[in-house]
Amino acid sequence: MACRGFIMKWSKAEFVRSPNAVSRCSRLNQYQQQRCGFRREAKRTDTKTGNVTQQQTKASPPEAGTPGPPPPPKVRRPTLFRPLMFTVGFAGCSFGGAAILQYETLKARVQTAKDGEELEKLMMGSQDMAYWHDWWNQLSSFQRQLLLLVSIVDDFWSSLTEGQRTATGIIAINVAVLCCWRVPSMQRTMIKYFTANPASKTRCLPMVLSSFSHYSIIHMVANMYVLWTFSSGIVSLLGKEQFLAVYLSAGVISTMVSYVCKTATGRFYPSLGASGAVMAVLAAVCTKVPEAKLGIIFLPVLTFTAGNALKALVAIDTAGLMLGWRLFDHAAHLGGALFGVWYVAYGNKLIWRRREPLVKLWHDFRSPGGRGSRPGGGGPGHQ
Repeated sequence: MACRGFIMKWSKAEFVRSPNAVSRCSRLNQYQQQRCGFRREAKRTDTKTGNVTQQQTKASPPEAGTPGPPPPPKVRRPTLFRPLMFTVGFAGCSFGGAAILQYETLKARVQTAKDGEELEKLMMGSQDMAYWHDWWNQLSSFQRQLLLLVSIVDDFWSSLTEGQRTATGIIAINVAVLCCWRVPSMQRTMIKYFTANPASKTRCLPMVLSSFSHYSIIHMVANMYVLWTFSSGIVSLLGKEQFLAVYLSAGVISTMVSYVCKTATGRFYPSLGASGAVMAVLAAVCTKVPEAKLGIIFLPVLTFTAGNALKALVAIDTAGLMLGWRLFDHAAHLGGALFGVWYVAYGNKLIWRRREPLVKLWHDFRSPGGRGSRPGGGGPGHQ
């Protein structure tokens, strides 16, 4: 800036001393006026040209027989027949597999109890505490620490309820999928198979896989916390096998409801998360035990009944669906909640209590010619 000021002062002094200063200034002013005038004239010319073009465009309609601009391509709405058939088939296979799993579980428990009694009698008759004391002294320090760690883990696992143990497996799968989202080379595969979008070419398999998929850690923690909280209640009501069938079916059914709403509104965007399946678990427990007291982890003083909590959640999701909120997939939330309410009220009687023919068929397949008792077939079980 100092150099520029010096040059300007030197120029002024030269203009004052030089006799040709006026002519230079006049020529400079004329040059500047011509430049400014050219710019202003160019702007006016452009404006007039633009006005003339607009007027000609408005005034001259397309002549008859002259082809106009091509119409915009119509967005073809995807058909949902295959996803619907997949939903019905997957839900039926889930409950059929759950009935067979219950049969096998009860059969294994009976066999394990018999083997345990025989093993206990054998150990008490042939060995004493001195044998185990000598065996422990022969172990190395690392082996002892490893056995102690396994014992602590086993004690912790035994302290969990059956519902919490079942939820632990679901949480482990969700954590594994969350880690896969962090691998750059797997992004294309994750988007294709672990996000549900009715406009995608792959629509059926993501209806299942997206129920175990979370991209945000906060989203996964919130869903898994609610699942952990209600897992003991839902398993005590339905049993482990029936709970798994309801959870998997709710994930697919809630995605199907989301497909229908997205296709009807024309808003095609991918969705992922276990919120639909978790909402079915929450709705089933709240419907079965509406007077149970619930609270918020950050506000322990605030308590409310399970029935009121379910009504509030349904109202929020309904408002979000009607107003077009896109923070969550409100259609999937509503689909999962309605399925949970329906299953506790009617679905258990229509589906689970009619599993007897399938269990009998499986029993005959496993033991041809046998007509004995069927574990899980006609026993009490969870109704």
